[in-house]
Amino acid sequence: MDREPDSLGDVFDKHIEFEFDKEDVDATMTTTMTKDPYVHHVPTVTGGMGYNGVYNFYKNHFIGKMSKDMKITNISMTIGNEQVVDELIISSTHDKEIEYMLPGIEPTGKYVEIPHVVVMKFENNKIAHEHICWDQASVLVQIGLLKPEKMPVTGREQSKKLVLFTFDQPLL
Repeated sequence: MDREPDSLGDVFDKHIEFEFDKEDVDATMTTTMTKDPYVHHVPTVTGGMGYNGVYNFYKNHFIGKMSKDMKITNISMTIGNEQVVDELIISSTHDKEIEYMLPGIEPTGKYVEIPHVVVMKFENNKIAHEHICWDQASVLVQIGLLKPEKMPVTGREQSKKLVLFTFDQPLL
């Protein structure tokens, strides 16, 4: 996708790079976030309010706290004047407590694939807030804490179907 230099999409990409590739809390905050941001993981109500709240959440509960085999599969990105909406799949083995998604749940060793939608609002080319959504019931099915037999919930099937519809190929 062609974008203007320093577009909102570029800031978003830099934010993801600092969070997941470099695992650099300071760079994430100073380079990509406003002075008064907030982060809200909708299904679990985890995140932080204000610079110190987000910094502490990132440092103590999020950045560098993912499974080593975590992989992000990009599905789509929509860039507006002040907002970016990113659709992606996060895949990993639940081999450690994933505090933002499964706070207090001991590792199960199960492999999970979870579609996420990230909505980022920008002010002056920096991230003012993030709303991150996913289907928590699907997570619980995939780690074995929720049985789907008598409920309208699914597990990894939703990621596989999303990738199949988007790319016309199965998720590896």
